Amino acid sequence: MTEAYRVGDELPPLEIPVTRTLIVAGAIASRDYQDVHHDAELAREKGSPDIFMNILTTNGLVGRYITDHFGPAAVLRKAAIRLGAPNYPGDVLRLAGRIVALEDVALEGENRALIEVAVTGDNRMGRHVTGKVTVAIPRGIPGAVTVAITEGGGA
Repeated sequence: MTEAYRVGDELPPLEIPVTRTLIVAGAIASRDYQDVHHDAELAREKGSPDIFMNILTTNGLVGRYITDHFGPAAVLRKAAIRLGAPNYPGDVLRLAGRIVALEDVALEGENRALIEVAVTGDNRMGRHVTGKVTVAIPRGIPGAVTVAITEGGGA
């Protein structure tokens, strides 16, 4: 199967329900034991209305968004994100992406497509995350998704 990508193409959005469990599990998985990520009472004492998601969980969800779209052969090469509005329990994080750069390169002895995606994520309060992610996709591997880079603008 061949997928053709162009600068300007938009990735389909992904909606992720933000649950108390997701926030706490993300904090534990990333070894972030700050009380504002698991103890609602202490978070309120520090001025927050509730516990909130940490940046490492957001980074992981952005990575998931990219690799879910480009497939299991995709390798994240770089992720640079910035947080805005916090994610609280009950929010829905809506991730969206747009391809901003494409390049054919030789990496680790393989021909790969490098795709840079500008990512945003919004919740009920506004913009939660902005950033750019670069993903490498092997080219010419039998049975894998083949990426065709085409000229011109996208959708």
